[in-house]
Amino acid sequence: MIQGDKNMGEDREGRAAALLPILIFLLIFLGSGFITGDFYSMPAIVAFLIALLAALVQNRELGFSEKIKLAAQGVGDENIITMCLIFLAAGAFTGAVKAAGGVDSTVNLGLSILPSNVAVAGLFLIGCFISISMGTSVGTITALAPIAVGISQKTGFSMAVCAGAVVGGAMFGDNLSMISDTTIAAVKTQGCEMKDKFRENFLIVLPAAIVTILLFLVLGKDASFQIQGSLDYSLLRVMPYLVVLAGALAGVNVFLVLMTGTVLSLIAGVATGAFGVGEMFTHVGEGITGMYDITVISVIVACIVALVKEYGGIAFILSFIKKRINGERGGELGIAALALLVDMCTANNTVAIVMAGPIAKEISADFGVTPRRSASLLDMFSSMGQGLIPYGAQLLAAAGLTGLTPFEIIPYCFYPILMGVSGLIFIFIKKRHGKVLV
Repeated sequence: MIQGDKNMGEDREGRAAALLPILIFLLIFLGSGFITGDFYSMPAIVAFLIALLAALVQNRELGFSEKIKLAAQGVGDENIITMCLIFLAAGAFTGAVKAAGGVDSTVNLGLSILPSNVAVAGLFLIGCFISISMGTSVGTITALAPIAVGISQKTGFSMAVCAGAVVGGAMFGDNLSMISDTTIAAVKTQGCEMKDKFRENFLIVLPAAIVTILLFLVLGKDASFQIQGSLDYSLLRVMPYLVVLAGALAGVNVFLVLMTGTVLSLIAGVATGAFGVGEMFTHVGEGITGMYDITVISVIVACIVALVKEYGGIAFILSFIKKRINGERGGELGIAALALLVDMCTANNTVAIVMAGPIAKEISADFGVTPRRSASLLDMFSSMGQGLIPYGAQLLAAAGLTGLTPFEIIPYCFYPILMGVSGLIFIFIKKRHGKVLV
C-alpha cells in the first residue's frame, strides 16, 4: 500500500530526468551558436535528431520497439498530421503568389499611395499587410528591407528606425496570419478554430499596433522623400492575398482557402505573363519544398514530446508550474512565460510553439484557460521573443539587408515590445468568466 502511494506520488510529480532530450537539444543548438558566433551553424533539425536519439536510448524500462511505437503514436496525432498538411498547403500558396509577383505588387501599391510624412508608419502598415497575407516574417523583411534602405537614403532618416518599422510589421503578421506556421502550430496544438484565435489575438494586439503607428508618425513627421523609378503594381496579383485573408476571416476551411489562393495566384501569374503554363507547378513545388524543414521538425518534435511525456517529463513541468501559479490568471502567465522562454532558447517561434504546445494545453485544461486564449498567448509571446532576440532569423535578416547590427535595430522594434506589454495588461485586467474590467 505504501509502495503504491509512492508510485502515485511519483506519477503526479513526474521525473526531471525525462527532460534530458530537451536539455541536450538546447545545449547542442545554443552551444554551437555561442561557440561559432552563428546561431544557424547547427541546423535545428540535426539538433532535434540528436535529442530524439537520446530519448530513444533513455529509460531502460521500455524496449526499443515500444519506444518507436510511442513515438509513432505521437506523430499520428490528428493535430500533428493536420498541422503538417497545412504547412505544405501554405507553402504551395506562398510559392505560387510570390512567383506571380504578388509581393512586389503589394509593396508598390502601398508605397504609391503613401504621403512622405507617414513613410515610416507606412512601412510598418505595409509590413503588417504583407506579413498577414504571406504568413512569413522573414519573407516580409526580405521584401521590404530594400525599400526601407531607399527611404532612409532619400530622407536622411535613421536607417535603424526604418528597419525597426519593417521588423515590427513583419512580426504583426507572423503572429496573426491565417497561413503563418506559428498560427497553424498554435491553433492545432491547442485545439481551437483559426478564426476564434484570430479574433481573440487581434483584440489583444490592436492597442500595441495603434501605439506603434503613433510612435512612428511622431518620429517621421518631418521626413520627406521621393521614390525614384516606377512603382508598378497589378490588382490582379494582389487579389489572391485579399481572397485568402477574407476567406480565413470568414471561417472557410483553411485547406479550401489556401487551395483557392494558390489557384488564383497561378491564374494571375499566367494572365500577367509572370510565368508560363508549363512553369506553374514548378513554382508550387518550390513553395512546398520550402516548408519541408518545419514539417519534418514538427514530426521529430512530436516523437520527442511523446517519449518525454511517457517518461514523466511533461508531468514534472506541470507539477513545477502548478506549485508556482494559481488560478486562470496564473495559468495564462505560465503559458506566456513558457512560450517566451522556449523561443529564446530555440530562436524559432514555430519550433517553440510546437515544443511548448502540449505543455500549454495541459496548463490550459488544468487552470480553465480557453483554447483560443492559450493559442493566442503561445503565438504572441513566442513572436515577441522572436522579434527581439539578436540571434533570431528576423533581426539577422533585417541587419544583413540594411548594413546594421541587430542591436542597432532592437531599440526601434516598438511593436514586439508593445505586443508583450499589451498581452500582460490583458491578462491582468481580464476578469474571470470572460469579462474585462472597465
